[in-house]
Amino acid sequence: MPTALVILPEGFEELEAVAPIDLMRRAGVEVTIAALGETIHVTGRNAITLHADTTLAAVAEQTFDLLFLPGGPGVKRLREDPRVRSIVLAHDAAHRWIAAICAAPTVLHDAGLLAGRRYTAHFSVANELPSILADERIIADGRLLTSRGAGTATEFGLLLVEKLTSTDRAREISQAICA
Repeated sequence: MPTALVILPEGFEELEAVAPIDLMRRAGVEVTIAALGETIHVTGRNAITLHADTTLAAVAEQTFDLLFLPGGPGVKRLREDPRVRSIVLAHDAAHRWIAAICAAPTVLHDAGLLAGRRYTAHFSVANELPSILADERIIADGRLLTSRGAGTATEFGLLLVEKLTSTDRAREISQAICA
């Protein structure tokens, strides 16, 4: 069974986190939601509180098939936490999937992973990402997967399912949810 780690900071964008998590779990992916902070309750930008499975501290040494970073104002916290950079670099070194949506590709930029790569992100961070392909909804460049924002969260979640399972499984789920 494929595995995925989703890191949730306070202020994460709920739709960008929940839609991909939901779709991956429908596909049978073992998704671990890790709170960046000390407690497993994490409140998003729209005051929706999620109950994470664990804290990042408890899983920081593990490697998963996919590392997923949602966007939103909480990306600032992801960028400030040196553990996140270490986890991003460890997953890259292990040739695992790395996915980021909205402002979260800035975390990948900070880690030096975007140089010479095709990627997209939210227009609000375009000034920090010199090679952004802002008109693209989702982009897969090798094992780097990026998406533009909340409006692309379902499409992005289906891409994650495709990469972790199969095109057929992604198609089945897409049909089941009327995507």
